[in-house]
Amino acid sequence: MDKDPGQQVIDQIHTSLASSCQQMPSNLAWLQQAMHPFFFSFNRTEPDALAVLVESLYRIHRLPYIRLADRPERMLVAQNGIPNSIYNTLSSLPKRDNLSYSEINTSLLRLPNSDYFLEVLRFDYASLADAEVAAALVANEHQPPAEVKEAIEASLKIHAPEFDNRQLDALIKLLWINNPEYVKVSHPERLARVLDLYQKTQAHGGIHLEIDPIDNAVNGETHRILFGVSNPPQRDFLLQVVEVFKRLNIGVKRTYTITLSNGIFPSFLATFYVQPRNGAVLETGNPLFQALQDELYNTQIISSDSTSFNELVTTGVMNGTDATLIKALITFCHTNLAHNKPDQFDPEVVQRAFLAHPDISLQLVKLFHTRFKPNLANREALYADSLQTSQTKIAQFNTGRRFLDETRRVIFRCAISFITHCLKTNFFVDEKHALAFRLDPLYLEELGETFTADLPKERPFRITFFAGRSGSGYHIGFSDIARGGWRTLMTQGHDDYTNSANTLFRENYVLAHTQHLKNKDIYEGGSKMVSILNTRPGTPKPTVLQYLYKLQYGFANAFLDLYVTANGKAKDPRVVDYYGEDEPIELGPDENMHDVMIELIAQLAVQRGYLLGAGIMSSKQVGINHKEYGVTSIGVIRFAEVTMQATLGINMHTDPFSIKITGGPNGDVAGNSLRLLLERCQQVQIRMIVDGTAAAFDPAGLDHTALRKVILQADLDAFDAQALHEGAFIIYRSQKKHDGMRDLYKKLEKTAAGLEEQWISTDEFNRIFNQLTFTVETDLFIPAGGRPETIAMHNVDQFFKADGQPTARVIVEGANSFITPDARRVLQQRGVVIMRDASANKCGVISSSYEIIANLTLSEAEFLAHKQQYVSDVITILNRMAEQEARVVIKRQRETGGKITYTDISTQVSQEINGHYARMFAYFQANPELVAQANYKNAILAHMPALIREPQFQDRIDRLPEKVKYAILASKLASSMVYFGDDNTVYGDIIEAQVKRLA
Repeated sequence: MDKDPGQQVIDQIHTSLASSCQQMPSNLAWLQQAMHPFFFSFNRTEPDALAVLVESLYRIHRLPYIRLADRPERMLVAQNGIPNSIYNTLSSLPKRDNLSYSEINTSLLRLPNSDYFLEVLRFDYASLADAEVAAALVANEHQPPAEVKEAIEASLKIHAPEFDNRQLDALIKLLWINNPEYVKVSHPERLARVLDLYQKTQAHGGIHLEIDPIDNAVNGETHRILFGVSNPPQRDFLLQVVEVFKRLNIGVKRTYTITLSNGIFPSFLATFYVQPRNGAVLETGNPLFQALQDELYNTQIISSDSTSFNELVTTGVMNGTDATLIKALITFCHTNLAHNKPDQFDPEVVQRAFLAHPDISLQLVKLFHTRFKPNLANREALYADSLQTSQTKIAQFNTGRRFLDETRRVIFRCAISFITHCLKTNFFVDEKHALAFRLDPLYLEELGETFTADLPKERPFRITFFAGRSGSGYHIGFSDIARGGWRTLMTQGHDDYTNSANTLFRENYVLAHTQHLKNKDIYEGGSKMVSILNTRPGTPKPTVLQYLYKLQYGFANAFLDLYVTANGKAKDPRVVDYYGEDEPIELGPDENMHDVMIELIAQLAVQRGYLLGAGIMSSKQVGINHKEYGVTSIGVIRFAEVTMQATLGINMHTDPFSIKITGGPNGDVAGNSLRLLLERCQQVQIRMIVDGTAAAFDPAGLDHTALRKVILQADLDAFDAQALHEGAFIIYRSQKKHDGMRDLYKKLEKTAAGLEEQWISTDEFNRIFNQLTFTVETDLFIPAGGRPETIAMHNVDQFFKADGQPTARVIVEGANSFITPDARRVLQQRGVVIMRDASANKCGVISSSYEIIANLTLSEAEFLAHKQQYVSDVITILNRMAEQEARVVIKRQRETGGKITYTDISTQVSQEINGHYARMFAYFQANPELVAQANYKNAILAHMPALIREPQFQDRIDRLPEKVKYAILASKLASSMVYFGDDNTVYGDIIEAQVKRLA
């Protein structure tokens, strides 16, 4: 009788186990002989996993791979070393962020009874957060053993003799804090190479590649490749790097990677031992090396998960570098076309145009190369021919689908306009983290009114477009010398990104235009930089922060690639420059620009030789901090003081009056406005404050003593509710509880019986929160925070009582765009006095301008020594500039008999000054010798703070860049003409000058 089938299987298992046990000693012996000596020491904490490897050695060839260990903090995998097996395995493993360490080892011998080698892959995921590393660095409690330092130092002398030993102690400590186990098990030579790679990566702009030939190679290894990246992509970055080796037919034999955080962001440091296939030669500077460098550096700009990569690179249509250009073109075309036609030109529609027609994409790449490839012979003829071919190809584009064809022709024409109006780009700079393109805004005229009708009529001086791996952005400036803040919009997921990207260009354009109106009193015209960051939904906050810093660091370096100049031309010879002039552009902090990046950008500008040095960025540690000194609020409150006195007859310093304000007591503009009100206005009743955490209403005015305890120290939800008067209440967004399926929000109300606690529904909370701004009755309203367009046409009527009277008679806009232009008109037509944002909150940017003047005229030590006086001088200037504009606006409004609104007059004043400025700047640029003459120097000094006018510092104006001198003269003269002259006096001056010339 035949055996039971089940028993047969059990017998076979016994046989297999017996055979396996017999083979284990020989398997272990083979492993000891076949693996690199470092293999066992590096994995000394994994004896169980190595035992599984020994037991499974003869089964390796039957499976794609075998998991030897799989825990949250570590994974170990063994597999057959077939071609591209490492890439295939990395592709199939679960996706995880924060790879802290990895090693990939290939055996020195072929597997027993096999033609293949053994590969063992180890991935460690446990790592310290950036904040933990920063805390450890400050605590100074983690010190590596002295013998470790001595061994590394000795190895550095042999393997990295050019290493800067001044950083040795700090870098060893950093390595020890990040991964002490790695330091303990690693050979000193490896540790020395890691530290040397880290130092070189930081010194080369956050990315570095080098190759070393291996003379006594084992297992076919011919080269050691060292690759370092600061703040790399956090998801599957090793996979993308290995994909590059696969695509270039370079076999990877061994790999070691470690991630080191400096307390702000991580750095990826990798060593690859490789062998080019098919006898290819790899050496520094040859074509294979150049391709490898291009593609590895390109990992910072395009993800291998992106659609563009998969349809253009993976399919072999083009290389990864050119695919980044197409990806940038897709983003540019989408953001320029969708703000006025979002449905017709959504991201997918634009993307499909390029990906569905690779012949046109390739032609556009060719056109771009002929215009910008460095040292291209016969450029003009090649470019003209390529341009003609591109235009013909697009004009004749026809697939028989009329509407779709016309849409795609518009997209392709937009791409051609982008290329033909691009004046310089960093596309051919190898060590870039993002792409930058400086554009002539004339391309907007080619797009036509269909795509510009929703933009302000005035055209910018320059537009710079940025494209990165996780986002894009624009810098738009309305003057040669321009300044304005840099904000980053944070989005998560496709829909969120699309919604923001659709209006990115228009938002940037409008903000820059408003800034230009605001900057009328300083030598810099207006500009704005807006970038957009997209991350996956659910991305942890620390990882989002790393992505943010990566985007900002990449865009800042790309900015400097274009605008660091020598004799007017881009300094980097790889940047073909069709503009050919210095462009002094100043940035400043705005939404999601943190102190650490402010300082880093300033350092980068100094290191790279930017024309303005540290003056590229305001609000630095060695500068004038806006919040500390309340510079924006100084202008807001001075505007309010002048306006209330002139229009309502209220002296804010002595008379009782009431006010409502949006923006929290811990915010810059709102907090400092509240501080100034309490300091200057003893009888002020602050009846309402609304911020992101709470909303408070007190008909008798919030208690001054209780307010002082939270101003510039805490948000509104920290206000002592016991200090409320009868009839007052405070509702808390930050304090809620769940009642079944409902969320309830806390409300505290002061009654005759005392403070009563209530819990209100979400609907009730939102009703109260949103209506307070409209319904609380006061003399003055200062919107100093909150969302743009809070008051708009759909709700402006709510600002008026039943009898038609407004709930506030004067509005001084401390926040930008809180009221829409059409709502402003309605409010003013119905009797409200409004001082618009571009006038009332201009003092922040004026302060920043004077901070940059300090950077250009004083050393850091001098500034710090005289800071109190310098800041005092600037505050005096701020008060004067706010008052003089407020008086001019009110005077002109009265002269028109009220026919022109206050906000329209404010715009007219800005346009007049800016118009005079532009003509005068051009005049001084055409007559540069004038700035050296005594009377013109005196005019420049008249613009300076009193400290710089003192004898010991007067000659410092000679340090100013020539263009800055022209701009200061133009600004000073233009504003004086408008504030202190009139058409008759200006006309009289012209007549007098002509008479003198004739005489």
